[in-house]
Amino acid sequence: MKNNNKKQHKVNRNSKKGKKGLSRIYNALFYSLDGIKAAWVDEVAFRQIAVMAVIFIPIGIFLGESWIEKILLVLPCVLCLVVELINSAIENIVDLISLEINPLAKKAKDMGSAMQFIMCLFFVFVWISYVVCKYILL
Repeated sequence: MKNNNKKQHKVNRNSKKGKKGLSRIYNALFYSLDGIKAAWVDEVAFRQIAVMAVIFIPIGIFLGESWIEKILLVLPCVLCLVVELINSAIENIVDLISLEINPLAKKAKDMGSAMQFIMCLFFVFVWISYVVCKYILL
């Protein structure tokens, strides 16, 4: 019985999921680049956060004295980008399912927005606290 379940599972899988090894990694690279390109072209918020990251990542690398400080300043920038990609994916899948106003669709989109808001607050907190502790309080 267990063997039939395993065979059944494989039969129902997406045929594009069958790749393994380096070909899977190779394909995943291009799917990821397509996702970043789509976010850049279609999502204003992603472009805004990407520009912010392009500005703040070099500043973080320059300001941080140790590896840990550099990571502390760069990580919130990267996480803001990741969270915006997740938020955009949620919004796109909700819109794919239906463009009609629905309380659950609104809830999903609002939660994605809240996720990005919390991440932006974290970004501001890390940067302000670092600058205050490092350069004002000495």
